[in-house]
Amino acid sequence: MAAALFNDLADPSKARAVSAGTNPADRVHPVVADAMKDIGLDVSANRPRRLTEDLARSASLLVTMGCGESCPYVPGLQVEDWSLTDPKDRPIDEVKRIRDEIKQRVDALVRSRGWL
Repeated sequence: MAAALFNDLADPSKARAVSAGTNPADRVHPVVADAMKDIGLDVSANRPRRLTEDLARSASLLVTMGCGESCPYVPGLQVEDWSLTDPKDRPIDEVKRIRDEIKQRVDALVRSRGWL
């Protein structure tokens, strides 16, 4: 959700988000896809991928969502952790609440970095 929201808001010539997880599923959870479609973003065709050290190394900022020691460590890489509830297997109303919290955080990040 965060990457889709980020890429919808940020100027692509200034910054771009890539989504990855430490234990990715085979597909985007259907309830998450529905919650995102509700705000005009279709993520249903996206395929989750694993967060590797090489992928993290290519970033200038790594935003994590509570992965702790499972996240790769890259010396010098700025890391910001957003401790959020995992939307997996949650009811749609709770997923929408999580989506809205992520959207607020993404908006604040993009604005604070001047990536609009």
